[in-house]
Amino acid sequence: HTGERRDYRGSSGDPQQYHDADEAESLSRSELCKKHHYVTIHQRTHTGEKPYVCSQCGKSFIRLQTLKAHHRIHTGEKPFGCDHCEKSFSTSIHQRTHTGEKPYSCNQCGKSFSTSSYVTIHQRTHTGEKPYSCNQCGKSFTQLNSLIVHQRTHTGEKPFNCDQCGKSFATSSCLTTHQRTHTGEKSLSCNQCGKRYSDKRSLIKHQKIHGVKSHCCSDCGKRFNSSSDLKIHQRIHTGEKPYSCDQCGNSFTQLGSLIVHQRGHTGEKPYSCDQCGKSFTTSSSRTTHQRTHTGEKPYGCDQCGKSFTHLNSMIVHQRGHTGEKPFTCDQCGKSFTTSNYLTIHQRTHTGEKPFGCDHCGKSFIRSLTKHQRTHTGEKPYNCKQCGKTFSQSFSLISHQRTHTGEKPYSCDQCGKSFVTSSSLTIHQRTHTGEKPYSCDQCDKRYSSKRSLIKHQKIHTGMSCFTISMK
Repeated sequence: HTGERRDYRGSSGDPQQYHDADEAESLSRSELCKKHHYVTIHQRTHTGEKPYVCSQCGKSFIRLQTLKAHHRIHTGEKPFGCDHCEKSFSTSIHQRTHTGEKPYSCNQCGKSFSTSSYVTIHQRTHTGEKPYSCNQCGKSFTQLNSLIVHQRTHTGEKPFNCDQCGKSFATSSCLTTHQRTHTGEKSLSCNQCGKRYSDKRSLIKHQKIHGVKSHCCSDCGKRFNSSSDLKIHQRIHTGEKPYSCDQCGNSFTQLGSLIVHQRGHTGEKPYSCDQCGKSFTTSSSRTTHQRTHTGEKPYGCDQCGKSFTHLNSMIVHQRGHTGEKPFTCDQCGKSFTTSNYLTIHQRTHTGEKPFGCDHCGKSFIRSLTKHQRTHTGEKPYNCKQCGKTFSQSFSLISHQRTHTGEKPYSCDQCGKSFVTSSSLTIHQRTHTGEKPYSCDQCDKRYSSKRSLIKHQKIHTGMSCFTISMK
């Protein structure tokens, strides 16, 4: 019977009944095999089975094809040449960046992607699924790579090294961006003015000058250039601070803020001034410092013309003109021009004095820099007119007004002018009757700290001694 079927199929070119049946059976088996193959691969996402292991690094994969693509990382093989930019790659996906092809679409929002894996990751923004968890802090991620990069914040691992200067990085993208400082390559261009940049962050920052802000905050209406900027901003409303310091427990809204903070523990200052050798924890601090050498003050106040070395100083200065004090204490209602002043003020309520002096053991609510000069005798600020030196920049500025006669702080009730804002504040209390300083021994109240200190001498006996000497 078998031979008869073979003879019959071979005897005619026309489709015959047995031939059709055989062909259908063959196709059916082929389709079943394919389906079984895909089901087997899919089931591995549930079982965690990864039968294909790299002999060089031990990494495991669900599919043989993925292992083959991975091997190219070790061999350096890049078999796919791009016709557009003449670059070579280990996979063929790159060409879609030129063609704009995005064949994989999200069935919920319709957004398109160049690979199926990107769709899978994107869909987790709809489902909220974060299948990859850190075994040290419990933080979860939508992508395995994000977890791997995050874990390096715990281990300190920086596996990507620059072959020119030896600097190490936690991710290959950070290394690529850094290497452009050596090559001068600027591969990203602004689609509005054509200006070129070496990294995406610089490009996004530049694009802000064009005023394109398509991402809007639903809480306050503030607009942003990118979804990532909006996400960071929204943490102001939610109070979310997902990045925690493993040494002191302090939390931050941005990873960059955590990294800079941790340098306070390690003492690391990776940014050095090429003129004086002074080191800094951030590149922006170094840039600001370098202006002390160049004398550059790029930020000018449009009301009085005063110039500043960095933008934030100008913004704070302008609040002196507008009277704006956006930071309010939730305990006493007092308002401040900066969040830093509010933080320092709140310590007067809590009694916290986190800064302890190694010389005398005295503790303070703010930085020790100024206090330590009382021990060292350092007075780094010089008056160019009379040569007098001061331990604080503020003292020098106030002193210089004795030469110029400038009194920039005026009382809006009586018109009297003062050299310093603190003198104006004390004076205004003569109008309001406010006496915020109280004696801890007799509860008598005073409008200024100086008056309180003078009064307290009565309790110590110093005042009586002074009077008797007169």
